[in-house]
Amino acid sequence: MSDLDVPETQSTPSISSHWGRGELCMKGNSYPENSFEFFGQVFAWIEAYLAGDNGPLTLQLLLIYMNTSSVKAMMDILDLLEEAHGQGRKVEVNWLYDPRNERVMEMAEEFREDYTFPFHIVPTPDEDD
Repeated sequence: MSDLDVPETQSTPSISSHWGRGELCMKGNSYPENSFEFFGQVFAWIEAYLAGDNGPLTLQLLLIYMNTSSVKAMMDILDLLEEAHGQGRKVEVNWLYDPRNERVMEMAEEFREDYTFPFHIVPTPDEDD
């Protein structure tokens, strides 16, 4: 499976992956016309990685805004990780957020409530310091 390198647009996050390190990163806003079509490549990458490698998988998120269908797609992605975690696979999520944007932190906390794998919510450094 090749790595993902999807550039950010006004309505879609950038998506990048590194198979060798077991890393997948999404950054930006997410309100595509068709979330399931857009995130299909993410589902495929995660499923292939989990099926073909025994290494850990880290999902790094720097998402600012998500529409309802993106939230549903993200829940499905996190459900894949939860299933793998339940089978003994090491998976984790690192959700980074700007500490000035409490709404993103609250959204991440709502997601975290539903999962048992390590799910870290991390403020990004203040760039004004």
